[in-house]
Amino acid sequence: MFGSPRHDALERIVYCSKACVDTASLQIISEILGVSRRNNVRDGLTGALAVNDGWFLQVVEGPGPALDGLLRRLADDARHAEIELLSRRTVSGRLFPDWTMVAARITPEIAPQLQRLIDQCRVSPEAAVDALLRIVTGRTGAVESEAR
Repeated sequence: MFGSPRHDALERIVYCSKACVDTASLQIISEILGVSRRNNVRDGLTGALAVNDGWFLQVVEGPGPALDGLLRRLADDARHAEIELLSRRTVSGRLFPDWTMVAARITPEIAPQLQRLIDQCRVSPEAAVDALLRIVTGRTGAVESEAR
């Protein structure tokens, strides 16, 4: 059908959600990352997750049907509330091709910047994508990334 995205087209979503778990718990975040990585390998998804002060901000890339499945799982996931899809668009390539899911370790120095990003990402999701890419690739100098 004219104007419809191809089922195999590469897409990128940006969402934020209120965490219903203790985001200060490294064990909980590690468990979330483990499940995410396993599911993302299976579904051909890549992306990055930032966690700060009770909020998740995530960028995920992959085939449209796989992203639809992810969004359905998130809606049923008791660890998330107030899920807000900020952006969804077809893209020509992946920004996070090497990470099935990477998470930024947020230092006290960068926490205020990340909180502003989460607050402002509703206005400019693409700025959130750029900032998250800088954070997880270490270009800010203030963040350490999880292993790929």
